[in-house]
Amino acid sequence: MQVQGINGTDRWDRVKTKLRAELGDDAYFNWFGRVILEENTGDIVRLSVPTRFLKNWIKSHYEDQLVDLWQTECEDVSGIELIVRGALRPRHHSTAQPRMHTGARPVPSLPGTGRAGYVNTHLPEAIRYPQVPIALGDADENTLMEFLQGAPVNPRNTFDTFVEGDSNGLAFEAARKIAGGQASDLDLLYIHASVGFGKTHLLHAVARTARANGLTVSYLTAEYFMYHLVPALKSRSFPALKKMLSRIDILLVDDMQFLHGKQAQEEFCDTLNMLMEPVRHVIVAADRPPQALDTVESRLRQRLCDGVVANVQAPDFALRKGILLSRIAAARKAMPTFDIPREVVDYIACHVTACGRDLEGAINRLFAHHQLTSQAITPYLADKILNDLVRSGEKRNIKIEDIQQAVCKHYNISKNDLLSSCRARNLVRPRQIAMYLSKIMTPRSLPEIGKRFGGRDHTTVLHAVRKIDAQSKKDTALAQELALLKRLSQG
Repeated sequence: MQVQGINGTDRWDRVKTKLRAELGDDAYFNWFGRVILEENTGDIVRLSVPTRFLKNWIKSHYEDQLVDLWQTECEDVSGIELIVRGALRPRHHSTAQPRMHTGARPVPSLPGTGRAGYVNTHLPEAIRYPQVPIALGDADENTLMEFLQGAPVNPRNTFDTFVEGDSNGLAFEAARKIAGGQASDLDLLYIHASVGFGKTHLLHAVARTARANGLTVSYLTAEYFMYHLVPALKSRSFPALKKMLSRIDILLVDDMQFLHGKQAQEEFCDTLNMLMEPVRHVIVAADRPPQALDTVESRLRQRLCDGVVANVQAPDFALRKGILLSRIAAARKAMPTFDIPREVVDYIACHVTACGRDLEGAINRLFAHHQLTSQAITPYLADKILNDLVRSGEKRNIKIEDIQQAVCKHYNISKNDLLSSCRARNLVRPRQIAMYLSKIMTPRSLPEIGKRFGGRDHTTVLHAVRKIDAQSKKDTALAQELALLKRLSQG
C-alpha cells in the first residue's frame, strides 16, 4: 500500500514533467517509465523500481538531478531513497544521505562514473569501468538473463504506433521481419538517421515483438554496453555470461556513435562475433552511416558496413501527415472531443518538418490546450500555439555535427581534439563555443549535447552556455565571431 504525503502525487507529477523535458522522451521512458512514488512525508522521498539494476542505474546517473528537481517543489527534501518493489523496508532504514548545501562548488565525480557516461581512456581500467551494479559472480540464471536483457524499452514504441513511409520503409520492413523470425538470411542490420527519425522506436518495437514471439532479446545502449557488459565480460562471471549470450536470438545496440574507447570497441567486436557463430540477428542504430563513425576502429566499421545498411531519411509531407493523423487518433482515445481540422493537419505537416518528435510535440501541445480549456482547435489557435515550432523550422535542421565542423575549421583544430578531455586553453574556448551554439541552434537537450561532446555531463554544457552567453553580451568581437560561426554552421 502506497503512503503519500500531502500533494505528494502532484509534486511527483511536476517532477516527472520537468525530468522528461530535461532528458527527452527516450531517456525518460527508458529509465523512469516504471518508477513509482511510495512516500513523501518527510525530508526523504522514497521511490520504488521493479529491478535492482534499474535502482542502481538511476542512483548512479540521476540521483542528484532528482534531488534538485524535488527541491524546487519542496525545500525540505534532502535526499532520495530508491527501493526495489517487493523488498520495501520500513522508513527508518533509509540509506539516503541528506545533501549538504554549503554554497561551495560541487566536486565533480570521477570521469567514467558520472551521469554523462564519459570514458577517459587515460585512466586505469578499474576507474574507467565502474563495478557492475549486480553481483553477477554469484547470480543465478534468471538474474544473468535480466542483466543481459539490458535497458528497458518504452511500451508505447511498437510497430503499430510506427508510421511507415518511403523514407523509412526499408528499415521498417527489415526490423519487422527480424522481430517476427522471418529473416534467417539477415544477420546484421545497421539503421542510421538523424535524431528524432524513429531509430529507437524501431529497436524498442523489435524488442517487444520478438519477446512476445518467444525470442530472447538483449537491448543495449552504447553506454550500457561500455559500463556494464564490458566489465562483466572481464569479471569472474564471464563463463556464465558467455553461456547465456549463446541463448540470445537478437542483439540490439542503440546510439552506436557513443561507443568509444579501444577496449569497448574490441569487446563489442568480440561479442558480435560470439553471437554470430550460431545464426543470430544484430541490429545497430546510430546517427550516421557506419563509415562515418570516426570514434570507432576501422575493423568494427567494416564489420558494420558488411551488413544491410538502411538510411532513414527526413519524413516527406505524406509521412509527416500520416504521423500527425496517427497521433491524433491515439489522443482521441483518451479524449473523444479532441479533433484537429484537416487544414490544420496540412498546415502542421507543411511547416513542422524537422523530425517526428516535433510533430508529436505539436499534437501534445494542442491536446494539452484543448484538455485544459475545452477550446476547439482552429487554424488561428494552432498557429498561435505552434508559432515557435513553425518559425524555428529552418534552425532545427542544423545538426550538432555541422556546428562542430564549422568550429573546428574556424579554429584550425581536429574534431578528436574538440571532443577530447584535454583542457588546453586553445581547445576549451572553441569547445565551449561549440556547445553554446549547439544549444541555441538545435533542439537538443543539455544531456544530448553533452553526449555529442565526448560524453560530458549536462552541467558542463550548461556552464559553457552561460559563460559564452554572458561574455558575448560584453565582448563585441566574440559576438561577431558567434554570428560568423552561425552562418558557417548553416552552410
